[in-house]
Amino acid sequence: MYNRIRDLREDHDLTQTQIGKILNMSQTGYSQYEIGKNDIPTRILIELSKYYNTSVDYLLGVTDEIKPYPRSKK
Repeated sequence: MYNRIRDLREDHDLTQTQIGKILNMSQTGYSQYEIGKNDIPTRILIELSKYYNTSVDYLLGVTDEIKPYPRSKK
């Protein structure tokens, strides 16, 4: 279900442990997202989209366009 977050992580040569640290969570907690065992909270999706410079829609597979939307100024 969440192949894109795994693919993006691997494309950036990062381990699950490294992404877990970026997200302030454990490697095992993060791995549950990649295998689809746990749904990804909105906060984590937003953090991942910012980190990888893409959209939440891309992460969720709603679009194949990796380019992000213009960011809100909030």
